[in-house]
Amino acid sequence: MGFDVEVVRKDFPVLSKEVHGHPLVFLDSAASSQKPRQVLEAERVFVEEHYANVHRGVHTLSQEATDGYEAARQTVAAFIGAQHDEVVFTKNVTESINLVSYALTQSIKPGDEIAVTEMEHHSNLVPWQMLAERTGATLRWLGLTDDGRLDLSDLDEVVNERTRLFAFTQVSNLLGTENDVPTLVARAKQVGALTLVDGAQAVPHQPVDVPALDVDFYAFTGHKMLGPSGVGVLWGRDLNALPPFMGGGSMIEVVTMAGSTYANAPERFEAGTPVISQAVALAAACDYLTALGLDDVRAHETALTARLLDGIRALDGVHVIGPDTTEMRGSAVSFVIEGVHPHDVGQSLDELGIAVRVGHHCAAPVCKRYGLAATTRASSYVYNNEADIDALLAGIVTVQEFWR
Repeated sequence: MGFDVEVVRKDFPVLSKEVHGHPLVFLDSAASSQKPRQVLEAERVFVEEHYANVHRGVHTLSQEATDGYEAARQTVAAFIGAQHDEVVFTKNVTESINLVSYALTQSIKPGDEIAVTEMEHHSNLVPWQMLAERTGATLRWLGLTDDGRLDLSDLDEVVNERTRLFAFTQVSNLLGTENDVPTLVARAKQVGALTLVDGAQAVPHQPVDVPALDVDFYAFTGHKMLGPSGVGVLWGRDLNALPPFMGGGSMIEVVTMAGSTYANAPERFEAGTPVISQAVALAAACDYLTALGLDDVRAHETALTARLLDGIRALDGVHVIGPDTTEMRGSAVSFVIEGVHPHDVGQSLDELGIAVRVGHHCAAPVCKRYGLAATTRASSYVYNNEADIDALLAGIVTVQEFWR
């Protein structure tokens, strides 16, 4: 039946804000989403009433904090169809990917290959470039078609018998493209390669069942899915097969001056004091999205994206960078206005109270592929409505009139 977006909007205090005398239209959720009162309250109550360090304390607050932290892990695990001990809390998706990159250093050799795609966010590209530099491996990638899809014509060549890892995004943060995960995973399995999926732009917007995807690693982050910044997630099918990423407290089993042994996952990857209250707030965000229904979230965003794409299509001199239909795409829509630099577009829209993203969106190779220095990106979420989309479309016309 869907949810009432006007009821949802009341949960987000910031949406009552005015910017430059205009009601705020927030269309930058692909960068970082707003937080509902329920998430803010969950973290506040935990910090005010239950906070202490976790796992080693015998006093009541420490036990309460440990229970809250591990309950949060269970909630997050269930949200993606996983088991409790398969979920590691990190700082963000970037740290999750770097964790895997460094943990694989000992198993990647000269002559091995690492495969990625040209549409990756820097966080799913630079760590693999660094791994290749450390190990002498070769980095290869799948290119892009003119309409913003992966070019799979050379999939078998790029992902081959020398490939040890294939890392790719489920949904592009710049193009909005949703990739065919089963096809990509199937090819990796044919050659015995591990797979890592960047789910930062997928988990907030649609149901995700990581075991069903049949991948080896899956990473996402809290601040893009109504949760706080400072907490991310790494899911792994067999995390105990990896060596630790960082050494310190909590991740050990036995420590002597001569050497140490390490705890099993997830503790072995959570050295030091973890992201305690942030994890609790992330669990509250999972509960909020579950209550809305992820299928309904996706349907809501698809309708808004269709409205935006149709509106842009009707404007002269405005071009979408990426798929121009809602088939196999997310809600992030990048576009360019002829004769107007994206930074000018963003500043002009801000004068109208409309928040969008401008730049290369930490995906510089994508911009280079399409001969662009930057784009303007609008990204809707659960709290956006049709009026927000219409305000953006009217704002684009105002921008054209002003700058021309």
